[in-house]
Amino acid sequence: MSTRTWHSPVHRRWVLAATAGVVSVTAAAQAPTQPDSWTALAPQIFGDRVIHDGSAVVGIDAPYRAEDAALVPISLHSLLKPDDARQLAGITLLIDENPSPLAAVFTPGAASGMRSISTRVRVDSYTNITAIAELSDGQLYAMQRFVKAAGGCSAPAGKQDANPVAAGEMRLRQFPAAAGADQGRNEAQLMIRHPNYSGMQMDQLTRLYIPARFVKSVKIRQGQELLLAVEGGISISENPVFRFDFRTNGATTFSADVEDSEGTSFHQEWPATAT
Repeated sequence: MSTRTWHSPVHRRWVLAATAGVVSVTAAAQAPTQPDSWTALAPQIFGDRVIHDGSAVVGIDAPYRAEDAALVPISLHSLLKPDDARQLAGITLLIDENPSPLAAVFTPGAASGMRSISTRVRVDSYTNITAIAELSDGQLYAMQRFVKAAGGCSAPAGKQDANPVAAGEMRLRQFPAAAGADQGRNEAQLMIRHPNYSGMQMDQLTRLYIPARFVKSVKIRQGQELLLAVEGGISISENPVFRFDFRTNGATTFSADVEDSEGTSFHQEWPATAT
């Protein structure tokens, strides 16, 4: 099987079936009674590929008990040692107990050197959050974190129409690298104005459910070079935010192309700031 078969459309229909023989990395110490949906989800996404313990490969930072189930911060980062020649080729993010468990697929550009990415997600019930990293050698590694939160997918959306910023408007913030990071490595944060409706939220006036409409594709470039591609779904929070690190290539501009589930496209560019 191709080493890229994991990168399938996020919005596939989930057909869950019991399976055996798949490596399961559970957060048993944190939630010993939590049902493990991972063993059913894994073969639907990765087929029969072997998934290794990722505790030395990929880290997950998330609150054990979230303050807001509709805005749960998640940070994913490489734990590979500096002398390890392998790199992150992609990370698949699952929120195991969500109605649509496959939250996002992150694909760094080949030359981006990306080692970390963070975003905000919706969590609908107490769940394991699973990150599956694919490395440049084609091997898969999984790590989990248990999060206590509930109701995030059906939480009322903010009043988008009351804000003068139009849907699809984007902002890019650029930051110097964290202390101790390699020279030539910076960070950026893309903020997208979009309701990211889950299809489970109710209009408080009409008492009807708001149809799902969400950001499904994001491509961020440094000059002409791809920095990060994201396939998203309803588990990404309203007004999506993606922060990541990268190697600078001397380009004078950044750009982002975004498409939502209704086929609406957005494009924006920014000058690179000296850091």
